[in-house]
Amino acid sequence: MTDQDQGADGERLTTREAAERLGVKPETVYAYVSRGQLGSRRDPGGRGSTFDAEEVDALVRRGRRQAAGGDGTPVIRTGITLIETDRYYFRGVDATELARRYRYEEIADWLWTGTLERGIRFTAPSEPLAAARRAVEALPAHSGSTDRLRVAAIAAAAADPLRFDLGPSAVTGVGRALVPTLVDALPAVGTARRGESRLAARLWSRLTARDPDETSLGALDMALSLLIDHDLAASTLAVRVAASARAHPYAVVSAGLGALDGPLHGAASGLAHRMLTEVLERGSAAPVVADHLRAGRRVPGLGHRLYPVRDPRAEALFDALAEIPDARPALAAAREVETTAGRQTDLHANVDLALATLSVSAGMAAEAGETVFAIARTAGWIAHALEEYEERPLRMRPSGRYTGPRPPRPAP
Repeated sequence: MTDQDQGADGERLTTREAAERLGVKPETVYAYVSRGQLGSRRDPGGRGSTFDAEEVDALVRRGRRQAAGGDGTPVIRTGITLIETDRYYFRGVDATELARRYRYEEIADWLWTGTLERGIRFTAPSEPLAAARRAVEALPAHSGSTDRLRVAAIAAAAADPLRFDLGPSAVTGVGRALVPTLVDALPAVGTARRGESRLAARLWSRLTARDPDETSLGALDMALSLLIDHDLAASTLAVRVAASARAHPYAVVSAGLGALDGPLHGAASGLAHRMLTEVLERGSAAPVVADHLRAGRRVPGLGHRLYPVRDPRAEALFDALAEIPDARPALAAAREVETTAGRQTDLHANVDLALATLSVSAGMAAEAGETVFAIARTAGWIAHALEEYEERPLRMRPSGRYTGPRPPRPAP
């Protein structure tokens, strides 16, 4: 490297030197440039491009050469969920088939341990549950379900002095305890069946005052099972970051709940619920869909960027709801929304619309789908935490590319 290459703005590397430092081929260096991951400058002597050595070293530290996708999006290795064209799989097994054959607790525990235990039941420990209930009861009456779940998770953590044990068996134990604690800490709006231990039955009594039949409980259990995981959604990425910093499992779930609390993720089914309610009140989907389009809004519950045609979760849940007589009006309304909107766009029903169909037909509140989503996804978050705890700590530490004014500058 000549003195000219060591300018006032720091050491400059040739393409070959940058490639050697990154451990990649020279053409990959230019791929990093095209993705915006690395800056380049044309060498005044006409010898090609040069690269800032500090920026190259930062790229090395971030480990982007092992974790960059084709479009520059970070990629995290995971053996939990595979999403392919109109299908998705838990550890290589069709997730919709699992949901049809097994209950939520059975699938969740299998996802954590690799062993399927038929009839397993999750039970909330008395002390963490009592702490969670006290915390939830102290919230304002207008608090939403996600508010209650976040508070319940934090309170349960405070009551567990062993929460910092990140061994696989300890984390799995937290999962078996935390999921039912979140459910049982929610205020009841109905009466649970005496002696009923199934998680879906206990959750039902937190969502609606109607008495369920077995088919309805089966549909709710299927919804929970279908929503356990869906690769690296926003909330799951937040969970992986927290687990990378070795946050305990309760804190990991709290991170997921925080990311879930928004209209673009967990709350999406609530928008679809309100739309379906309006369709049933007005007797037709056409004016409701027209109102959304006229206002420049997307029609809720339609389309998913990971499924070019149909969301398999929606189709599986619709199949289950078709067996419930009380669900048929809401199901017909959902299908009419899909058909009406389909005249202008090639979007199909997603799981949010199916969740809304369940919540409307069972007399649940609009936010019930968000509650189902959060409880279900807790199992997936625990699975991702178990995976991340086996990785190098703090690997989820990207480096920012500073775009502000260069120092030194006078103090304000």
